[in-house]
Amino acid sequence: MENKNLRFVYLAILALVWGSSFILIKRGLLGLNPFQLGSLRIVFAALFLLIIGFNSIKHIQLRHWKYLALTACFGTFVPVFLFSYAQTQISSTISAILNSLTPLNTLLLGILLFKVDFQRRQIFGVFFGLVGSSLLILNGAATHPDQNYAYAILLILASICYALNVNFIKRYLSDLSPLSITTGNFVVMLVPAFIVLFFSGFFAAVQVKQTQDVIIYIAILGVVGTALANILFYRLIQISSPVFASSVTYLIPVVAFFWGLLDNEGLTFIQLIGAAIIMFGVYLSAKK
Repeated sequence: MENKNLRFVYLAILALVWGSSFILIKRGLLGLNPFQLGSLRIVFAALFLLIIGFNSIKHIQLRHWKYLALTACFGTFVPVFLFSYAQTQISSTISAILNSLTPLNTLLLGILLFKVDFQRRQIFGVFFGLVGSSLLILNGAATHPDQNYAYAILLILASICYALNVNFIKRYLSDLSPLSITTGNFVVMLVPAFIVLFFSGFFAAVQVKQTQDVIIYIAILGVVGTALANILFYRLIQISSPVFASSVTYLIPVVAFFWGLLDNEGLTFIQLIGAAIIMFGVYLSAKK
């Protein structure tokens, strides 16, 4: 399959996986605090990647490690804690919506910091995506007035981290395989994540049945939603552009909405309109 067609397949798979991640975070927070959830997610992903990708580390050169450290920090380590903490106050659906700010930040940071070329159509695509996201956010705020939207700043910061990450990978790590990049990232993060896990009180909490019951959700989140999804995402960046790759965050809310329906979070007609506008934005930002 040609890259231009394959990228849409990758985009759809990532949307399904990451769109489902928010409900897994919500389930995990029933028995874990945000620091326990975030660090355990990284530990599960790191251990899995060391099993399947240990041999890929030999392809990483010394010059790559500083950029792997940066992408580990901005692409995973900081955002997992920001999302975990924000979802203690904001629904999984709204969290997914605010994550869709990533393409705008990717484009803006790419232009300002990395001298990335862009087309006017991409600007329109990002604009429509933001319009659709705004409809979803405003309607969500009206539907759930009990939620503390001050925590939305954490999600906006996470989207900026993701935007930096995709630009760093496209510019500095394109010569590495996606498996090498992902494994290198989690080698960097494993020790810091374990330290956070240790001091978070997890090893005392794990003796409680409620905590034991949610660990399976975090294992799925770590292995599928983090490790395998990152490998696929980094491949998508390599065969497309940072803006196209980050446009997966336009599709994530659509998947998250349907999970929200199953979890009684609700879906209104205006939210459906917003989702349709978001899809149109993806089309414009991806079209050459």
